[in-house]
Parts: sequence; structure tokens; C-alpha cells
Amino acid sequence: MKNFARDFSDKRAVEPVIAAVILTGTIVALVTVAMVFANSLLTASVAQGDFNSARQFMRTVAMQTDDVAWQIGQTETVRYSTMYGTVNVLNGALNYNITMTPVTGNQQTYTFSTAIVCFNMPTYDYSIFNNYSSQVWPSKVLNPVNNGSSAPVATVFAVEKLPMVDGNYIRVVAAPVIRLINSTIATKTSSTFYFDLYLPLLSLTSSPRLSQSLTLKSNSISMWTQNNLKSISVSVSFPNAASGFDNTFFHFPRTAMTITSPQQSGFTYVAQLYTSSVAVALGANL
Repeated sequence: MKNFARDFSDKRAVEPVIAAVILTGTIVALVTVAMVFANSLLTASVAQGDFNSARQFMRTVAMQTDDVAWQIGQTETVRYSTMYGTVNVLNGALNYNITMTPVTGNQQTYTFSTAIVCFNMPTYDYSIFNNYSSQVWPSKVLNPVNNGSSAPVATVFAVEKLPMVDGNYIRVVAAPVIRLINSTIATKTSSTFYFDLYLPLLSLTSSPRLSQSLTLKSNSISMWTQNNLKSISVSVSFPNAASGFDNTFFHFPRTAMTITSPQQSGFTYVAQLYTSSVAVALGANL
């Protein structure tokens, strides 16, 4: 009687099963790699979109600062949308020291502290390269003092500086600067040449962060005058330099400037300094 038991030692019967298992495993591995790549690509794309939107948002913040600062009680809210970034206000990030010296008499020195506004994007979500810096608005990198009626009162720049005490971020920053406007008022008997300086002083106020928005409100405007002016000296310092917020972060071309009156015959020279106290709230209307 014949033995019909299957000979399982026949490799030809096992090879298709092994091939199917290997092929299935390969397909699963390829699909997994593709999913990881697609997810990484999507995350990077969204993060880059966040960063590009932040540049426009911070530009708007800088322009609204100028609109708000010189009208007491004026309020503006700027909204933004982000998945990976956060907006932060760093109080006391910049100190402006202004000295007005007359031709004769005692000079007057003033020190003002102002906050900066930062949009922070973690570098594990989006990064360009360490020590990256780019001017966002206006197109020219600004000094602490900038001449002209169209000169902005805030500069906006993007910077990636690592490491930093508060974390590793690529940031878009709005930092207050001084606008200088020169004007002349002439009469039949005399002419007066004015050096008018404008500086908004930002400070963080109560911020419930109930929404993705930033609100600016001008609370007060102050003015100081120096007659018989000889010169104005302006310098900027960095109270948080130990935390990395020094001039390698801000990239001011100059941190000290002196403006000298020409002392032409028949002219009187006067300096007028205006500062505006601007409250900044995150996620709430003031």
C-alpha cells in the first residue's frame, strides 16, 4: 500500500510563503518610511508657513505701534494664527540713554526702558541656521536713531541665535527705535530749528491669552525740551545681555550716536523729546 503522506521537506512548497512574508514586510517598511517622511514634510511646511505669517504679523505690529503711540487712549488689536509658534513680550529688553547738551548750562540726561515683542518658533519645528539674521521691515537695518518723517518707530527682524537661556528659537522681533524729525519755524526776527525725537515705550500688561491676538494701547505721552541746544547723544544698552539679548541679537549698526546742531547765525536750536507709554496685552482687548 502506497504512502500518500506529504513530504514537507520539499522546499518548493515553502519558498512562496517566505517570499510573500518578505514582500509584505518590505511593503510595510516602505509605507512606514513614506508616512514618516510625509508627516515630517507636512510639519515642516506648516511650520514654514507659520514663520512666514509671523513676519507679516510683526510688521503689522510695528506699524500699529506708530499709529497708536501718539494718540492717548488709542487702541489697536492685531490677530495672528499659528500652530507651532508663540508670541512673547520681553519687558526691559532695551535701555535708551538720551543726553541733551546746551551751549551753556547743565545738560539733561534721560534713561528709558522698553520691551520688545517676539514671535518664537522652536527650532525643532523650524530652523534656518544658527546666527541667521534677516531684516524684515523696513528693508534697511536701522540705527537707534533714524531721521525723517517717514522713519519707523520700530524695527522688525528675524534672528536665530543658539543657545539662549529661554530656549532654542528662531524669532521674529519688533523692537522700538527713535524717529528724529527736523523742522524750522521762521519769523521776521528769528528762526528756530527743532530736533524732535519720538520713542514708544512698550510694556507688557495683564495678558489672559484667551485668543491669538496682540493689543496695543497708548496710555500717556510725555515731553522734554532743551533750549539753546548744542548736541544730543543717544546710546542703547541691553539689560538682558547675559541671557543672549545683546547686540549680536539686535544687530544695530551703531549703539551710540551724536546729533550736533550746526549753530548757524540767526538760528535758535531746540530739542523736543516725546515718549509714549504703550501697554501690550496678549489675547485680550484693552
